[in-house]
Amino acid sequence: MITSISISAAQITAFQKTVWDFYRIHHRAMPWRSEPTPYFVLVSELMLQQTQVARVLAKFAAFIRKFPTVESLAAAPLADVLAAWSGLGYNRRAKFLWQAAQAVVRDHGGQVPRTQQALVELPGVGQNTAGAILAYAYNEPTVFIETNIRTVFIHHFFGNHKDAVSDAELRELVAATLPVENPREWYWALMDYGTELKSTVGGQLERVKNYKQQSPFKGSRRQIRGQVIKLLIEQRSVNLDELKLLIHDERLQDVCNELVAEGMVVQKADELHLTDS
Repeated sequence: MITSISISAAQITAFQKTVWDFYRIHHRAMPWRSEPTPYFVLVSELMLQQTQVARVLAKFAAFIRKFPTVESLAAAPLADVLAAWSGLGYNRRAKFLWQAAQAVVRDHGGQVPRTQQALVELPGVGQNTAGAILAYAYNEPTVFIETNIRTVFIHHFFGNHKDAVSDAELRELVAATLPVENPREWYWALMDYGTELKSTVGGQLERVKNYKQQSPFKGSRRQIRGQVIKLLIEQRSVNLDELKLLIHDERLQDVCNELVAEGMVVQKADELHLTDS
C-alpha cells in the first residue's frame, strides 16, 4: 500500500514503459546532460530553480565559459557572478551558487559532495536539489520531487479523483517506480515526459497540497530588487538619494533594507554596494 493508493508490479512496469518509450523518441539535449559533471549539475540545478529550461539553456554555456570550474566561480567577485546570471531572475540564487562554490572549495577540496547531508549544508541546496544532484551527477538512486515529476505522477496515479496531493505521497510513488540501474537517465526521462504533459494535459500543480502560484513579476518587489541589483552590477555602488531618483516606488527603502538584511547588499553611510563575502 502506498499512502492512499496501491500500486502493483504490473502498473510499475507499464508506467516505466510509457516513460521510456516517450524518452527514446523525444529526449532533449542539454549541456549538463551531455557532460553531467558534478560542477555542471550544481550550476544547472540552481539555475533551474523556478526558471524554465529554455532560459537556462540561453545562459548556461556563457556562464560556464566565464566560470569553467568551481574554483573560478568561488574566486570571482559577486558582481561578476550576478552579471553572468542576469536574465535568470531571483538573484539570491546566484549568490547562493557563489557561496556554495566557496564552501565546496573551502570545505570539500573542490569536490561537490556526494552525500545528502553534506549537500543540504551548501547555500541554496535543499533536500530536493540535493537529491537531484546525487542522481544527475553521481547516478545515485535517490528520491526527489520537482514540478515536472509532480505532473507525471499526479497524471498517472491520481487521475481526476483526488486533489491536495502531498509530496509525501508522491515521494513514495517515485521511490516505488525508481529503477536501480541508471537512475540518472530515468529522471531525465521523467523530466522530458513531464514537460510534454504540461503542454498537453496541464501541469496539475493546482492539485498539489500547499501549492502557491507565483505572483506576477511586473510591479512586484522582485522587480524592484532586480532594478537595484542591476544598478549595483553596473555602477558597483549607488547613493541612496540617487537611487530614489531612478526608482520611483514607495517600497524602495524596504526593499533595500531587505537586501541588506539578507547580506546581498552592504550599506555604508548613504552608499549601497554588493557584498564581497
